[in-house]
Amino acid sequence: MLLRKWSAGDESALAELMPAVYGELRRLAAARLRNERPGHTLQPTALIHEAYLKLMDHDQKEWHGRAHFFSVASQIMREILVDNARRHRAEKRGGDKAPLEEAISFAPERGRALLRLDDALTELAGFDERKSRLIELKYFGGLTGVEISETMGISISTITREMRLAEAWLESSLSP
Repeated sequence: MLLRKWSAGDESALAELMPAVYGELRRLAAARLRNERPGHTLQPTALIHEAYLKLMDHDQKEWHGRAHFFSVASQIMREILVDNARRHRAEKRGGDKAPLEEAISFAPERGRALLRLDDALTELAGFDERKSRLIELKYFGGLTGVEISETMGISISTITREMRLAEAWLESSLSP
């Protein structure tokens, strides 16, 4: 209901929406940042607040429900994390490639791996945008198979099959 009001131009709906979704956004952010060292500069609260500011300025005109909202939020969080890794990266290029799971961890020491993952996802999107989006929704957005199905309008079996292919391609692309 709040998403529909916000879509209709009711800015006050956003003020009501954020407290309602804050817990879920914080859970997603904490999951993405779980492997960080204590005192890391990008904490879940900071990630949520940056995402909130970008959501307020986002040009999305119509929200299609909860899963769609979290899909857009996950995309924004990915962008923030990649930008953060770029800022903190000491070297311009290089380093060994990392497997998918290591690349998805956002510790500053793994910033290069995150940037390689972002490049690999961009490459994957160049020839199969749907598989790239599946990875983004699962790993960056924390969406379940059912939520991904609702967001993308495809069956769970298709998601499972395409996710396996996308993960295998990324593992191969990110492996030394």
